[in-house]
Amino acid sequence: MIKSYKLRRHIANAFVYLFLIVMGFIWISPFIYLVMHSFRGGAEIYGSTIIPQEWTLQNYIDLFTGSGGTASLNFPRWFLNTFVVACFSCVISTISVLMVSYAFSRLRFKARKKFMNVGMILGMFPGFMTMIAIYYLLKAMGLTQTLVALVICYSCGAGLGFQISKGFFDTIPRALDEAATIDGATKNQIFWKIILPMSKPIVVYTVLTSFIGPWTDFILAKIIMGDARDNYTVAIGLQLMIDQDFKNTYYKQFLAGSVVVAVPITLLFLKMQKYYVEGVTAGGVKG
Repeated sequence: MIKSYKLRRHIANAFVYLFLIVMGFIWISPFIYLVMHSFRGGAEIYGSTIIPQEWTLQNYIDLFTGSGGTASLNFPRWFLNTFVVACFSCVISTISVLMVSYAFSRLRFKARKKFMNVGMILGMFPGFMTMIAIYYLLKAMGLTQTLVALVICYSCGAGLGFQISKGFFDTIPRALDEAATIDGATKNQIFWKIILPMSKPIVVYTVLTSFIGPWTDFILAKIIMGDARDNYTVAIGLQLMIDQDFKNTYYKQFLAGSVVVAVPITLLFLKMQKYYVEGVTAGGVKG
């Protein structure tokens, strides 16, 4: 009976592992294709084989130097635009989200619950519903087709995403705040010097989400930038490379650009993951 049970369990596990392997291969195969063919050489635009027959770095060189027909598509400029917008948006959004979350978690004031409910309701509506209104507001202020407009759009409404951070701050004992208050610390000092150093996991989470959003956004950036090609972000630029007028020329550079775009996000995650793990282990023994 025991052997029969073990046999059935091994067979079931084998099918589960086989299913996971197949699904994992299906999930990762587009990324493997993207990376391999970004190094594909030769005059052929679209590869006829799964594995490239000729390997080269020329696609990346053309992407950044403007040679090979990419002079009219300034990828380095787009990359810099995206990096600047993402960094400024990340800093402003992170500070905004954490401060709003701390205020709702620790402070008690009139209409607190009403403000929280309104914020949660507004957060349920997709952002693209307000894009037309946002565009005309920016146009009235003379900010359309500028990087400042993107930073404003990505960071000004970030405080509405306070729910997760507030839930984390709720788990930190209020006795710490009370002890610091007795010692003469202000709410501002408590937040910056006591609560934030203990909140590395949620800080890292907020930084990652605040950076990835502007880095990968296409729809809002496209509406705001219009035909201002010098101010494009990488998402718009890569889409332009596979436009009907350019795809036969820039397809391999598009593949190379897609790989380059993934590098900052990957490095950021790998860098922050270390602090994330440290924050989790430290947070598990606090109190």
